[in-house]
Amino acid sequence: MHTLTLFYDARCGLCSRVRQWLSSQPSYVRLHFVPYDSPEAEKRLPGIRHLRADQEIVVMADSGEVWQGAGAWVICLWALREYRAWSARLAGPTMQSAARKVVHWISQNRIGLSRLMRFTSDAEVTATAEREMQEPVCQIRPPALPRHDLDLID
Repeated sequence: MHTLTLFYDARCGLCSRVRQWLSSQPSYVRLHFVPYDSPEAEKRLPGIRHLRADQEIVVMADSGEVWQGAGAWVICLWALREYRAWSARLAGPTMQSAARKVVHWISQNRIGLSRLMRFTSDAEVTATAEREMQEPVCQIRPPALPRHDLDLID
Protein backbone atom coordinates (compact mmCIF):
# COMPACT_ATOMS: atom_id res chain seq x y z
CA MET A 1 0.00 0.00 0.00
CA HIS A 2 1.46 3.32 -1.08
CA THR A 3 -1.48 5.75 -1.07
CA LEU A 4 -4.64 6.27 0.94
CA THR A 5 -7.44 8.36 -0.52
CA LEU A 6 -9.58 10.03 2.11
CA PHE A 7 -13.05 11.06 1.01
CA TYR A 8 -14.17 13.86 3.31
CA ASP A 9 -16.85 16.56 3.57
CA ALA A 10 -15.24 19.77 2.26
CA ARG A 11 -18.27 21.75 3.52
CA CYS A 12 -17.62 20.70 7.13
CA GLY A 13 -15.22 22.85 9.16
CA LEU A 14 -14.19 19.99 11.46
CA CYS A 15 -13.58 17.67 8.50
CA SER A 16 -11.49 20.34 6.78
CA ARG A 17 -9.49 21.00 9.96
CA VAL A 18 -8.79 17.27 10.36
CA ARG A 19 -7.72 17.14 6.69
CA GLN A 20 -5.27 19.98 7.37
CA TRP A 21 -3.93 18.21 10.45
CA LEU A 22 -3.51 14.88 8.65
CA SER A 23 -1.77 16.66 5.76
CA SER A 24 0.74 18.21 8.14
CA GLN A 25 1.74 14.91 9.79
CA PRO A 26 4.72 12.81 8.66
CA SER A 27 3.31 9.63 7.15
CA TYR A 28 4.41 6.22 5.93
CA VAL A 29 2.09 6.38 2.92
CA ARG A 30 0.87 9.20 0.73
CA LEU A 31 -2.46 10.73 1.79
CA HIS A 32 -4.72 12.09 -0.93
CA PHE A 33 -7.86 14.04 0.00
CA VAL A 34 -10.98 14.19 -2.18
CA PRO A 35 -14.34 15.79 -1.32
CA TYR A 36 -16.81 12.87 -1.15
CA ASP A 37 -19.37 14.60 -3.38
CA SER A 38 -16.98 15.58 -6.18
CA PRO A 39 -16.85 14.05 -9.66
CA GLU A 40 -13.32 12.83 -8.81
CA ALA A 41 -14.70 10.86 -5.84
CA GLU A 42 -17.25 9.05 -8.01
CA LYS A 43 -14.51 8.34 -10.56
CA ARG A 44 -12.11 6.93 -7.97
CA LEU A 45 -14.75 4.98 -6.03
CA PRO A 46 -17.86 4.31 -8.11
CA GLY A 47 -20.89 4.02 -5.87
CA ILE A 48 -19.44 6.16 -3.09
CA ARG A 49 -22.84 7.86 -2.78
CA HIS A 50 -24.23 4.55 -1.43
CA LEU A 51 -21.64 4.42 1.38
CA ARG A 52 -23.09 7.30 3.43
CA ALA A 53 -19.89 9.26 2.89
CA ASP A 54 -21.83 12.38 3.85
CA GLN A 55 -22.14 10.93 7.37
CA GLU A 56 -18.79 9.21 7.98
CA ILE A 57 -15.36 9.41 6.41
CA VAL A 58 -14.46 6.83 3.77
CA VAL A 59 -10.86 5.80 3.11
CA MET A 60 -9.64 3.73 0.17
CA ALA A 61 -6.21 2.19 -0.31
CA ASP A 62 -4.55 2.03 -3.71
CA SER A 63 -4.92 -1.75 -3.33
CA GLY A 64 -8.72 -1.35 -3.39
CA GLU A 65 -9.56 -1.90 0.30
CA VAL A 66 -12.17 0.47 1.72
CA TRP A 67 -12.79 1.50 5.33
CA GLN A 68 -15.47 3.71 6.84
CA GLY A 69 -16.13 5.28 10.23
CA ALA A 70 -13.91 4.07 13.09
CA GLY A 71 -12.04 1.67 10.78
CA ALA A 72 -11.22 4.59 8.48
CA TRP A 73 -9.82 6.61 11.38
CA VAL A 74 -7.74 3.67 12.54
CA ILE A 75 -6.20 3.27 9.08
CA CYS A 76 -5.51 7.04 8.96
CA LEU A 77 -3.62 6.79 12.26
CA TRP A 78 -1.84 3.68 10.96
CA ALA A 79 -0.56 5.78 8.04
CA LEU A 80 0.99 8.41 10.34
CA ARG A 81 4.49 7.97 11.68
CA GLU A 82 3.73 9.28 15.17
CA TYR A 83 0.36 7.54 15.61
CA ARG A 84 0.79 4.01 14.30
CA ALA A 85 0.94 2.62 17.85
CA TRP A 86 -2.37 4.35 18.60
CA SER A 87 -3.94 2.69 15.58
CA ALA A 88 -2.99 -0.71 16.98
CA ARG A 89 -4.48 0.16 20.38
CA LEU A 90 -7.74 1.45 18.89
CA ALA A 91 -8.07 -1.58 16.61
CA GLY A 92 -7.62 -4.01 19.49
CA PRO A 93 -10.58 -5.71 21.17
CA THR A 94 -10.37 -3.57 24.32
CA MET A 95 -10.66 -0.17 22.61
CA GLN A 96 -12.52 -1.02 19.40
CA SER A 97 -16.02 -0.56 20.82
CA ALA A 98 -15.15 2.75 22.52
CA ALA A 99 -13.45 4.05 19.37
CA ARG A 100 -16.51 3.15 17.31
CA LYS A 101 -18.81 5.05 19.72
CA VAL A 102 -16.58 8.14 19.87
CA VAL A 103 -16.19 8.30 16.09
CA HIS A 104 -19.94 7.84 15.60
CA TRP A 105 -20.73 10.63 18.10
CA ILE A 106 -18.25 13.03 16.48
CA SER A 107 -19.59 12.21 13.00
CA GLN A 108 -23.18 12.90 14.10
CA ASN A 109 -22.21 16.21 15.75
CA ARG A 110 -19.49 17.46 13.40
CA ILE A 111 -21.45 20.42 11.99
CA GLY A 112 -22.34 21.70 15.47
CA LEU A 113 -18.76 21.13 16.64
CA SER A 114 -17.51 23.05 13.59
CA ARG A 115 -19.69 26.03 14.50
CA LEU A 116 -18.77 25.85 18.18
CA MET A 117 -15.05 25.81 17.40
CA ARG A 118 -15.47 28.30 14.52
CA PHE A 119 -13.72 26.05 12.04
CA THR A 120 -13.87 27.21 8.44
CA SER A 121 -14.52 24.57 5.81
CA ASP A 122 -12.44 24.11 2.68
CA ALA A 123 -15.53 25.05 0.64
CA GLU A 124 -15.88 28.37 2.53
CA VAL A 125 -12.20 29.16 2.02
CA THR A 126 -12.50 28.44 -1.70
CA ALA A 127 -15.67 30.55 -2.06
CA THR A 128 -14.06 33.48 -0.23
CA ALA A 129 -10.92 33.26 -2.36
CA GLU A 130 -12.99 33.17 -5.56
CA ARG A 131 -14.95 36.28 -4.49
CA GLU A 132 -11.75 38.12 -3.63
CA MET A 133 -10.02 37.05 -6.82
CA GLN A 134 -12.39 38.90 -9.13
CA GLU A 135 -10.82 40.47 -12.17
CA PRO A 136 -9.11 43.68 -11.12
CA VAL A 137 -10.26 46.82 -12.86
CA CYS A 138 -7.25 48.29 -14.53
CA GLN A 139 -7.40 52.00 -15.18
CA ILE A 140 -4.53 53.37 -17.16
CA ARG A 141 -4.31 57.11 -17.24
CA PRO A 142 -2.01 58.84 -19.62
CA PRO A 143 0.86 60.46 -17.78
CA ALA A 144 0.47 64.17 -17.14
CA LEU A 145 2.58 66.22 -19.50
CA PRO A 146 5.12 68.43 -17.79
CA ARG A 147 4.28 72.12 -17.84
CA HIS A 148 6.73 74.40 -19.56
CA ASP A 149 7.05 78.12 -19.33
CA LEU A 150 5.98 78.30 -22.96
CA ASP A 151 2.61 76.78 -22.03
CA LEU A 152 1.81 79.95 -20.15
CA ILE A 153 2.22 82.17 -23.24
CA ASP A 154 -0.82 82.71 -25.40
